[in-house]
Amino acid sequence: MYELKEGGLFVEREKALPIIYKEVRLEHGYRLDLLVEGELVLELKTVEQLTDVHTAQILTYLRLGNFPVGLLINFHVKLLRDGIRRYANSSL
Repeated sequence: MYELKEGGLFVEREKALPIIYKEVRLEHGYRLDLLVEGELVLELKTVEQLTDVHTAQILTYLRLGNFPVGLLINFHVKLLRDGIRRYANSSL
């Protein structure tokens, strides 16, 4: 987050993403790890292996927030590039 902000980007940490169903709004439904420039979701993990649950989580964030793209980043890897997965919102 520090480096992104130093680079001049607007970054929100633990951004609340409410769940809305008809007229019911749940304010504390989800929390995005980082939201960059209101468009890029960064979901950060430190796990042995990314699973389908992690994929479902970021895809849900993209869909509910109507965000175009997200990165799922696992820091528990030897080379960081091996821990990065990119996802796009197919509904846009």
